[in-house]
Amino acid sequence: MSIMRKFVAIALACWLALGALPAAAQTAHIRASLLVERPAQPGETVTLAVLMQPEKSWHGYWSNPGDAGLPVTLEWTLPQGAGTGALQFPVPQTLLVQGLMNHVYEHDYAVLVSFTVPKDAKPGTNLPISAKADWLACAEGICVPESATLQGTVTVGAGPADPRFDAWRAALPAPLDRQGTFAASPTGWHVAVPFPAGASIGEPHFFIQSEGVADYAKPQAFSRVGDTLVIELAKAAFPAPEPPATLSGVLSLGTGPKGESLGGIAFTAAPGTVPTGGTPLGKGDAPVPFSAATLALAILGALAGGLILNVMPCVFPILSLKAMALARAGSHNAHVEGLAYTAGVMLACMGLGAVMLGLRAAGTQVGWAFQLQDPGVVALLLLLAVAITANFAGLYELPGLSIESSGGAAKGGWIGAFGTGLLAAFVATPCTGPFMAAAVGAALILPAWAAMAVFAALGLGLALPFLLLGFVPALRRMIPRPGAWMVRFRHAMAVPMGLTVLALGWLSWRLGGAAYAGAAIALAVLVVALLIAIGRAQRQGLGTARWALPGSVVLAALALAAAPRLATAGPGGAVEAGLLDAKPFSEAALAEARAAGKPVFAYFTADWCLTCKVNEAAAIERETTRDAFRKAGVVVLVGDWTRRDPKITSFLSQQGAAGVPLYLWYPAKAAAAQKLPQVLSADFMAGLPAKG
Repeated sequence: MSIMRKFVAIALACWLALGALPAAAQTAHIRASLLVERPAQPGETVTLAVLMQPEKSWHGYWSNPGDAGLPVTLEWTLPQGAGTGALQFPVPQTLLVQGLMNHVYEHDYAVLVSFTVPKDAKPGTNLPISAKADWLACAEGICVPESATLQGTVTVGAGPADPRFDAWRAALPAPLDRQGTFAASPTGWHVAVPFPAGASIGEPHFFIQSEGVADYAKPQAFSRVGDTLVIELAKAAFPAPEPPATLSGVLSLGTGPKGESLGGIAFTAAPGTVPTGGTPLGKGDAPVPFSAATLALAILGALAGGLILNVMPCVFPILSLKAMALARAGSHNAHVEGLAYTAGVMLACMGLGAVMLGLRAAGTQVGWAFQLQDPGVVALLLLLAVAITANFAGLYELPGLSIESSGGAAKGGWIGAFGTGLLAAFVATPCTGPFMAAAVGAALILPAWAAMAVFAALGLGLALPFLLLGFVPALRRMIPRPGAWMVRFRHAMAVPMGLTVLALGWLSWRLGGAAYAGAAIALAVLVVALLIAIGRAQRQGLGTARWALPGSVVLAALALAAAPRLATAGPGGAVEAGLLDAKPFSEAALAEARAAGKPVFAYFTADWCLTCKVNEAAAIERETTRDAFRKAGVVVLVGDWTRRDPKITSFLSQQGAAGVPLYLWYPAKAAAAQKLPQVLSADFMAGLPAKG
């Protein structure tokens, strides 16, 4: 539609509003407010939200409103030295009224914008910001131009974030890291978008950003050609005088089989070849049919990944001591304890998987090990690791893990074995080993029942060594005969668990700052004092349940609820340049580097990920890697997932990964990324640029 036609449509609607209902302009039918996500340090960038809340049956408009309408516009008044970025609109809806296609929001929506704090701002001060906002509010047969002066305050310093911003970011379209292509046809345009053949799609619609290119109201046709989605658009009735140099916009993926939003993708297309002969998508096409082969590969990968987790330093001590206790107890109850341990591990893995799938279905961007991005869970894990270390050191006895140097059986029986299985699975969650990431990533695109089968296989792999010990006497006979060495071995296992405690203490500081870490460590000291008292009572044959259990519950509650209140934005998540002069990852930075024709190495890490840190020390942050990358002009981007970041979570999901580590190599002239193995070596990294 031409600008003149749009102007006439808006003018007519406004005339109807002002003439037929003169009082309507006196009341705002869309309530607007300006919100700040969190306090920010001098020179730091924070996100603002313009929250738009339409009355029932009213709607606002996307950045390109379609055949009629006007989006919200902002005229800022900012402190000296401050700046704002471009407006970021969520995925819109279509609304066809009397042959006019409108791109609208018929519900509450938030337009996000970045705000940069002046570098010379003084900590503790409040920076006033305001914006003159104008927008068009419409209902059936009436439109009302509205405006308001929005005001907000940015505090210079540190503080908690508004949790609503996570959901608002999740509503934004995910930027595509690759360009599409487009070509003219006799009736309009054909646009090719990189889109995996296995990805779900409902009733798609392409919201084009440019005016004078396509007829918004004409039907759009979609077809799949392998890993490409082809869009057919009708040419605009009054086209722009010059053909477009690029086409950009947002592809809405519609809704899934349960009515859940599938989100959208923002992309740019350049002139090029568009494939033909694809399979057309009908209205409301169901998601891609379930693949038994995908499920089988995911289950095998999860089984292998769970098996590898047994050699991790936080799991191996628990497994080894439990295995010795089982061998010492004899064979009469071994299979029962093996099954109980397996049930505990599988229940924990399936429980974590179910929570993750539920949160993702509710619109929260989370991935595997999401609980380690929560300060309360990290504090609780710290106390748990301290308790296990104290047990290994002999301060007290824990049913299910205790062994004796002479006679007797393993303490705790099947109940202790079940609890040990739960414990082993929970403390293993920071780790993502080979095979595991791809398997869990595949689970995210499978039906819920199939995804739960993958998580069950992960638990089975983690429990498999102990299960085999329970059912194969020959394996139990391979364990050395009981003796005093078992006690010494148990004490030695306190060392790797103690290192786990130190790592969790460091993670507490990285995740929530010094005050939060200090509180978590103070609670750990209280746990040690409580366990020493329990040990003394146990050695004297006295009962401890009446006071030990309430004390443990109080300390756990303080870890989950009280300590996180002290958490601020710790140093975790801040990217350090390191030897490779790495820059923080963003899809915009990735697109910029690729547009410049440079090779890109993008890696995603977290402070709580052991595999990540080993790879960084052994292969990435090495002089040989630096020299090879510098010679080839490689751009290095780092996505730090220590704290929850919906944008990084969304990108990981696009790559079929549910967690970290993830390593991607973009050759200078290649169209797609190469996914690298999860275990890296210095030689492999140094030779990467030469492989193209």
